[in-house]
Parts: sequence; structure tokens; C-alpha cells
Amino acid sequence: MKILYKDLLKFLKQEPSASEISESLYQLGHEHILSNEIFDMEFTPNRGDCLSAMGLARDLNIFFGYKDSLEIYEGKIERFNFDFENFSKEACPKISFLNIVIDEAPLKYKDYLDSYFINTGQKKNNFFADISNYLSYEMGQPSHCFDSTKITSNVTFEKKVCDEKFNTLLGTEINLTEENCVFSMNGKIISLGGILGGADTACSNTTKSAIVEFASFRPENILGKTVKYNINSEAAYKFERGVDIALQEKALRRFIQIVRDHSNVVSIEAQYNEYTLENKRELRLDVDKVNKILGTSISKDEFVEFLISLGFDINKNIEIPSFRNDIETDNDIAEEIARLIGYNKIQSKELQIRNKIKKEKKLDIDDIKEKFTEFGFSEVINLPFVTFKTKDSVVIDNPLDKNKKFLRTSLKESLVNNLLYNERRQNDSIKLFEFSDIYSKDNQITKKTKLAFIASGRVSHDYLNFSKKIDKKFLDKILSQIFVEVPTIEEISRNNLDTKISDKIFYVEVDLHKSQIKLPKKQKEYSRIDKFNTYKSVSEYPSSSRDFSFSISKSHVVNEIISYFDGLSQENLKKVFLFDFYKNEKTNEVKLGYRLVFQSFTKTLSDNEIREHVLKILKPVLRKEGVEIPGFESLL
Repeated sequence: MKILYKDLLKFLKQEPSASEISESLYQLGHEHILSNEIFDMEFTPNRGDCLSAMGLARDLNIFFGYKDSLEIYEGKIERFNFDFENFSKEACPKISFLNIVIDEAPLKYKDYLDSYFINTGQKKNNFFADISNYLSYEMGQPSHCFDSTKITSNVTFEKKVCDEKFNTLLGTEINLTEENCVFSMNGKIISLGGILGGADTACSNTTKSAIVEFASFRPENILGKTVKYNINSEAAYKFERGVDIALQEKALRRFIQIVRDHSNVVSIEAQYNEYTLENKRELRLDVDKVNKILGTSISKDEFVEFLISLGFDINKNIEIPSFRNDIETDNDIAEEIARLIGYNKIQSKELQIRNKIKKEKKLDIDDIKEKFTEFGFSEVINLPFVTFKTKDSVVIDNPLDKNKKFLRTSLKESLVNNLLYNERRQNDSIKLFEFSDIYSKDNQITKKTKLAFIASGRVSHDYLNFSKKIDKKFLDKILSQIFVEVPTIEEISRNNLDTKISDKIFYVEVDLHKSQIKLPKKQKEYSRIDKFNTYKSVSEYPSSSRDFSFSISKSHVVNEIISYFDGLSQENLKKVFLFDFYKNEKTNEVKLGYRLVFQSFTKTLSDNEIREHVLKILKPVLRKEGVEIPGFESLL
């Protein structure tokens, strides 16, 4: 996120140089690049309160003093009788609407507004949308503007299961599936809540009357949607990290003021809807505990001064401000104090920790991995943090993502997600395994090393197994070569999974003990590895396959064709494999079946583009003596 130096200065009592601010930001843990008096910020996921010029300046208060310099509209606002109904108040606990009418949209913006677009590289859209984008940058409150002449009926909000097309204001069409937070009018979706508006109700350069929505959405209802629908949304980026629920009315009045700076306002009305009163969040004021965590000896007065500078209120307890969604425990408070002191200024001390973790004997798993890869399995490594809590879960006090603050007690959920991810990318032979430690808590924390694997689809893509599907018999054969006793194979139902594929899913998860494993004999020598597999990007565009059967009457040509396809490399050719082989012993005629899989990283390939690729690949083969492809003439 880019924030301008001069915009930060508006909120600071002192006038530090850009380099002085930069040094202080590093102390506070805010990574950035400073160039031409623009701070290109990289925030950790838990600091949604800093995603604005105002929020970042507020964090600098301890160094340079913070002042609320925003000019907001202080006049009377008439009541807006907007026909709106919220059916999912838990997902959107607070929402406000501004109905504002102007006489003409301005031809030129004031310097502060124009500077934002010029220096951050943001694209101008239309007057109301531009103010919405600037307000989000300045204050951290996203908003969305509807052309009020296009709102012809009542509007509803709800979190519902969708299966329909949605035309976005960006001119793209996306297919909404599963649960989404949506605004609707006459049963038709007009906005994807907290993410992106629709084309049918969007403002334009001629819009003079707008309805502006200011909402608070729970982060868990927004999280992951931009990735799923391949949308770039600044609003979603903020809502995923938490937006201050107390900011709406001030943001609404600031919006009015910016409009008044640029145009004559004919009328303004507002409607405020708050469905859930937020509970006051407090922590016990315990200086000794924070000193123990940090190894410091700060006084109570210093402690209180630090917290007040960050916007906390101190009574008997520590009252957590509404914009600090990341503060939940004493460890969080300790981290705040450490940032302000400066980690480099805290002297290191030897830390004594009682070991409460039961450890198992280490097991050399490299040979087991090798055995699985021999059978065509691929290893996956998943993050150990999950959303859902079980009775044995270990809770992380200060997680990077507050929506995933529990350690896994099983590998199953992660591997099922891995399988579905691969299926959505049209992989039809999926065999995955994972080794990982899991932690559970009863009276003490226990660590176990788990091995799990999941499999579904074709056995493999070679011609001997292409038509075979993975089943328990196939898996029993593999497991009997690894385990002393074959573990139970679970078949996972697809009924509750987001998939239309019908192939059976098989899953195994076991605790690892040396007594369970048939360890193969270790090699005495290891050959030098000169070439390593490197990461390859995954295309989000669909792949298309073409199958061809080659009839070959000259036996010496067979190896030439196999060698040709083995070494084949061409743009947009994702994969090529031999799936069928047959030799007629009487005539010596050989039939080869090859599948060509095409995929682009930049677009969906058209039939004509695939046809051109196919012709380029097959013409050299057909020039060989005695080679025919039945039906090839139809491609010409």
C-alpha cells in the first residue's frame, strides 16, 4: 500500500522528515520502501488499523504526536428513508447509507485529491467512486457508491448460497458459488458485499445522485473471496484484516465534506443501522506480567503512557480501542510495548521454560518418502494453523491470522483441500502424502508425528494404468510394502464437498512408530544431485486435452515416435503422455494412443488456437513412413 509523506504530515503534530518517519516505522515493525516521499508499505495481516494515512499516523503518535486534522461536515443531515433490510446481521452488524445529490460533477479536483491519484498510480473512475477510493486511503473505511437513479426497488443484504452469474463494475463476469455476502434488488445481486459492486447500479461520469454504503463486515465472511474469484479489491483487503466499526459516521461526514469541496450539494440524507452493540473489550492492567514476558522493568507510569499513546483508555483495566482488532491477550500488549521501546533496546536475558511437551523418538522418514514417490505420490506441506477448534486444540495467543489461531489436530482437512484444489485444475490422477507434527492438549501439550495420504482418480497416466481407477486393492498393495500391518483405509464422502467429480476419495492417517514401518535397506552410497526440481507456477485458466491414435505399419518407426513425444516441448503444451499401446502380432501393426493437454497462463485457449498447436505437433509425425492418424483430415 502506498502512502504519501505529505498526507502523513497532516496527522502529525511535529514535522519530521520522511527519513525520520521511515526510521520510526521500522522500529514499529512496519516494513516499507521509501521513494520520492512515498512510503510503499508492507503490513502484517493483523494490522488492519494501519491501512490508511490516518491509521499509520496514529501508530506514530509516540514519536511525533498525533492530531485529528480531518475537516468533516458538521451540519444537519436529514433522515434517509431507504427501503433496506438486513437478513444476515451477524455478518454485517452495522451499516450506514448516505443519499447525496449534486448539481454537477467537477471538471477538476482539488490538489489533495488529485495528488492521491497522480502519486499512488490509482486510476480515476468517476467523481463518487474516486472520493470513495480516496476516503478508504485516507481513513481506512471502504465504501461503495450506487447510482441512486438505478436503485428502483428495496435493497436487501444477506449471506446466502449462490449459483449465478454476476456482472461486476469492472466489466467482468464471475460465477458466484457457495456462501457469499450479497446485496440484492428484486432478487438480483447488485453488489458483492465488502468486495465489489455490480455493473447494473454503478455510478458513471454523469451521475449526480448517489447512494453511498458504509458497512462493517466480519473478516471471516470476506476472507478468501478475492482469490476464489480472481478479483483485485482494496475494500476486501481491508475488511479481511478488520475495519474499525466505530468509524462509519465520521467517514460518512468526511465523504460529504470532500463532495462539498468540489461541487454544490443539493441535498444530503443518511440512514444509520446498528444491529449488535459491540461489547467493550478489556484486559487486566498487569505491568508485572508484561515485564515478565519482555524481561523489562518499566514502571506503571511508563506502561500507561505507552498504551495511551497507542489510543488505549486506562481505567482500572486496559480498554482496547475499536480499531485494534488484533489485541486479545497480555502477549499482544507486551508486543505493543516492545515496539515502542524498540526491540534493539531490550536487553536479552536467559529464558527458563519448563518442558511440558512429550516428545516421541525421532523416526527417519526419508526412506518412506522415497517409497511413496516410487508409487507416484507427491509430498505436500501445509500450514499447521486452522480455523476450526476441537476439544484438544492448542490455541495460539498471537497468530498472524486471527481467523486461523488453532494448531491442527488432524491432517485430513488440509489434504482434502489439496485434493479439491487439484481437481479444480483438471488433474485426474491425484496421489498426495504429508508428514507433519500435530499438537493436542489435555493436561499437557502432546506432540505426535503423523503420516497421511489421500488419493483419487486414475492410477496413473501410463498406458498400462490409464483406464484403471484408484481403489482399496491398489492402495493395499502400496501400504503392505510400507507398514507391518496395513492401516485402515477410509473412504471420504463427497456429499459435503464442493465438487461435481464422482471418483472415490481414499484417505489414511497414522501415528508413526518404528515398530509399524517396514524400513527398506538404506543405500550405502548416494549419488550427487546436480539438478533440482524448481517451483512452477499454476495457471488459473482451464486446460483442454486432445486424444490421438496413431496407426503404425513400420515397426522401426515406433521408437522414433515415442522419442519424439518424450522430448516434445511447445508453448501452451502442459503435458503429453502415452495412454494406450497395442501391437497386432499377425500384421505387426502398432497402435499408440497419445493425449495432448494444452493450457495458457494468460487466457483461455480457443479451439482454433488449440487446432494450430495440434497441427504443428502432428505434421512432423505424419511425414514418417507408415504412420496414419484416423480422422486427422477433419483438422485440416
